[in-house]
Amino acid sequence: MNPPGVALVTGTSTGIGKVICEHLLFRGYAVVAMARRPTDISHPRVHSVSVDLADRAATARAAAEVAQRYAVTTLVHNAGVIRPALLPDVKLGDLDALTELHVGSAITLVQAALPAMRAARFGRIVLLSSRGALGLATRSIYSATKAGLIGMARTWALELAAEGITVNVVAPGPIRGTEMFHQVVPADSERERKLAEVIPVKRLGTPEDVARAVDFFVAPGNSFVTGQVLYVCGGASVGSVTI
Repeated sequence: MNPPGVALVTGTSTGIGKVICEHLLFRGYAVVAMARRPTDISHPRVHSVSVDLADRAATARAAAEVAQRYAVTTLVHNAGVIRPALLPDVKLGDLDALTELHVGSAITLVQAALPAMRAARFGRIVLLSSRGALGLATRSIYSATKAGLIGMARTWALELAAEGITVNVVAPGPIRGTEMFHQVVPADSERERKLAEVIPVKRLGTPEDVARAVDFFVAPGNSFVTGQVLYVCGGASVGSVTI
């Protein structure tokens, strides 16, 4: 079993990404925390990289610099935004931005990390999709790009399996305590309470719920699990949830 090495995590300023970093640090990883804003985690094994992952050129530069400095063998792509809109109001500019952020930057970052993973004959790639990939009102662009991550991960799983590199997806449902969720649903609101009531487990998720799923996929011992999607959604993926 390979010991912890260097993990690159995106979208680490707050919420799910920050908690994923904390879990990896607890397990002994060095963490490259990549986000628009520097992480506020103070730890000698945290290396903060500020970049807008919706900017293709900036992402390519940051990815190359990280690959030159660190042998990244674990990569968790968590960064994301929603930009909700009903179909008549959908903007193709948002499609460009979210495609670059969710899908394009994942390709760029994984391409940069692949040489180190191949040299080690070991790698763990986890892409954060969403329960919304199954369909949700006002999520035309978000659901399309998050669904794209699932197809991409399954393809990469086939291409990389023989080299000891696994590729899996965690798809969260409604997760309270995150900026993205509370931009749509105000914290401690009646809307939040009603949403929790229609989730089968009768509560909203937390960043810890998602981080524990990521823990499973990145574990060095879990080499026989690849190309899979784990919905961390309290059962919401079985039925329907209106946010």
